[in-house]
Amino acid sequence: MIDCHGVKHGGSRWHAGLTGLLLAAATATWPAAAVAAERNVPNTPRPSIALIIDDLGNQRETGRRAVALPGPVACAFLPYGHFTRQLAQQAHTRGKEVMLHLPMQSVINDRSDQGELVLDMTHRQFVSTLTAGLAAVPHVSGINNHRGSLITRHPGHMTWLMQALREHGGLFFVDSRTTAATIASRIAAEFSVPSIERNVFLDHDRQPDAVQSEFRRLIRIAQRDGTALGIGHPYPETLEVLARELLLLENYNVQVVSVNRLIEIETETGSKQQWQMSSFH
Repeated sequence: MIDCHGVKHGGSRWHAGLTGLLLAAATATWPAAAVAAERNVPNTPRPSIALIIDDLGNQRETGRRAVALPGPVACAFLPYGHFTRQLAQQAHTRGKEVMLHLPMQSVINDRSDQGELVLDMTHRQFVSTLTAGLAAVPHVSGINNHRGSLITRHPGHMTWLMQALREHGGLFFVDSRTTAATIASRIAAEFSVPSIERNVFLDHDRQPDAVQSEFRRLIRIAQRDGTALGIGHPYPETLEVLARELLLLENYNVQVVSVNRLIEIETETGSKQQWQMSSFH
């Protein structure tokens, strides 16, 4: 029987039914909406490091150990090392980045390396020396400075260098930062040469505990800033520590990438490298 109570009860049942339908619809659509929202959230890139082993080419056995390190560890060769061409070919065969470790004049001008860029060169001499150095290292993909605390602070010489690298094409530049006064990266940017700066020298102190400590510091920088670049040398202590530590990077959620890839990551994310001074000249 329909009376005022019946009408009232019927209205409650109608509202209850509508509420149930709305709740059911919301419950049905929420998981799909949540999944869609998650898909629109960009993945956070893993912290990344790159490593360069400098001063290769003069010694065969330590050079072979450096080339055999796990992962994409870059190998930087002095242009006229006795074993440079042989080891560079081995590094390339193993999928490593091959770099020219280009000698440059230091403030402490206590010695001169073959193929060194020096302050009193003419432009023609400078470019000729650079071109010969590049030709001496097969499969070269980038350059970093060997010493160079004098040359890398001079705008004219860094302009010559970056002009030549831009004209050559396909090469990146790593500023080893052997001086706080370096302007190499700034000039590289002006000429659109891909570049990056060193964060940590791993083995200023060659003791294994010290090398391990510096490697862990490199990891912390990457975890903080997103990227970090370390440079080491073919010392037995350094190679031993790296052979061990590179296998443990998953424990830190850090990946090792090529130098070229690290430059790309910095470009994509706007990551800013922090640098530390060293007494390497």
